[in-house]
Amino acid sequence: MSKDGCDRPHLKLEMLSNPLYLSGARELVSSVARRLGFADQACSQIALALDEALCNVIRHGYGRRPDGPIWVEVWPLCPAHADGCGSGACVAGEPTPPEALCNGSAPEAVGGIRIVIEDEARQVDPATIKGRKLEEIRPGGLGVHIIREVMNQVIYEKRGESGMRLTMVKFKSPVVPAGDPAAQPGRSCGT
Repeated sequence: MSKDGCDRPHLKLEMLSNPLYLSGARELVSSVARRLGFADQACSQIALALDEALCNVIRHGYGRRPDGPIWVEVWPLCPAHADGCGSGACVAGEPTPPEALCNGSAPEAVGGIRIVIEDEARQVDPATIKGRKLEEIRPGGLGVHIIREVMNQVIYEKRGESGMRLTMVKFKSPVVPAGDPAAQPGRSCGT
């Protein structure tokens, strides 16, 4: 084990697939994100993505069975990876490399957050995990769309012989001076 703790998550949560525990998981992860220096809006987005992901595990993976295990891990990311490719080691659609992890003891030492959710629920082909079309007006079915919209990196994969793993990454937004054209609403990096 390294002395800075980079070889392990900074938060590990084991819970049952019971909806009663969703609010506690949201509050805990949101609180960690806030302490890592994320703005309130980003903390809310992280909590929303976590909630949607856990709801999908409970509803679709475990078929609403309240006793299935779910594990949540939270890892801070180093500032060099704040844009998802700062070191050249990050590749779109690939898991965040281990060298992107940092000890995250001070908010300014954190460039992002990686959340890993694992379960022992029913396995599905990750390529089939898609949100419904937004043109379809009906309740439900937006969880995957919401997760992909509010997080910067989302990777679904099978977990060994049973269960699934979801890795979600959110990078901190850089502080942009008010007069900078990048500070205009609706603009994102590279557009």
